[in-house]
Amino acid sequence: MGLLAQLKTHFVLQLLMGFVFVVSGLIINFIQLLTCVLWPINKQLYRKINTRLSYSLWSQLVMLLEWWSGTECTLFADQATADKLGKEHAIIILNHNYEIDFLCGWTICERYGVLGSSKVLAKHELLKVPLIGWTWYFLEIVFCKRKWEEDRDTVFRGLNRLKDYPEFMWFLLYCEGTRFTEKKHQISMEVAESKGLPKLKYHLLPRTKGFTTTLKCLKGTVSAVYDVTLNFRDHQVPTLLGIVNGRKYMADMSVRRFPVENIPEDEKECADWLHKIYQEKDALQDLYHKEGTFPGPSFTQPRRCWTLLNFFFWAALLLSPLINFACGVAVSGSPLLILGFSLFLIIASIAIRRLIGVTEVHKTGSSYGDEGAKKQN
Repeated sequence: MGLLAQLKTHFVLQLLMGFVFVVSGLIINFIQLLTCVLWPINKQLYRKINTRLSYSLWSQLVMLLEWWSGTECTLFADQATADKLGKEHAIIILNHNYEIDFLCGWTICERYGVLGSSKVLAKHELLKVPLIGWTWYFLEIVFCKRKWEEDRDTVFRGLNRLKDYPEFMWFLLYCEGTRFTEKKHQISMEVAESKGLPKLKYHLLPRTKGFTTTLKCLKGTVSAVYDVTLNFRDHQVPTLLGIVNGRKYMADMSVRRFPVENIPEDEKECADWLHKIYQEKDALQDLYHKEGTFPGPSFTQPRRCWTLLNFFFWAALLLSPLINFACGVAVSGSPLLILGFSLFLIIASIAIRRLIGVTEVHKTGSSYGDEGAKKQN
């Protein structure tokens, strides 16, 4: 292992990076709170400011993937699709198999200039998570409890509010509803069998209500639906902890564009269309596992320097006073100060580890279809 690779796994260095992310995030959240006064006066100005504030936080995570770990994201798409990326409002359908699939999605958003304005349908529990949920709240992310009777009004209201969004917006949807695990896959395929649907090998059965509702509400705003299928070369199983430790992954993403006017308007026909898309995604994954690549021409959109410059800005702003304070504590010789600073470091490291834990496969996902989990909850 080279010296640089060893440095990337060093706890203190990772802790400093985590400190920059957490403290800058709290500052950004505070500024976002202040911008709320703009909403009744100039809603579009509020949105433009919050788009850039959100970018300043999320791009730090993208920086970890692109510059810290050096992970490469290769796209497989025809030229007509490639020419449209980042130049229209769109719904993005993503498979949900890996801890960093959201980060790969954000990386493509960043490279096409729509990271700050990207949207998702998020679990209501995430609203309580500092930095992540708070930033999403100010960004008008739609939160749902995954109980349609309770979510109906909230989801329709939140989606309809986005119809006049001033900048190109990508709405990222994980239609499977939860991250893939073998247990959930078995339960999902039992549901597929009971409904007379073809079984999927690499995906869970898509939950159609979120997709059909999003498409219905945003029709006239979004121009297309992009189906994105993600996999990693050499059977890699990437983790966010691996990214933090500087491990490089090779991601491949098949991208297919479907104009909105070619998608059925009827809810049942639209749901059937989505099931067909997932059957095609499954065939793409099967081909990838056999041949190690997706079909079609491939290209890599160059990474931009803005994520790195943004991180350097926050690091320069926040680390200098922290290091000065740490040096002052060390030379003071005060046991109380040293103990207090040590406790701060321990609490900070636990907080950062908990944030990483939000993405871990064995700790995430809903109990959809899992009656045992529902009873336990």
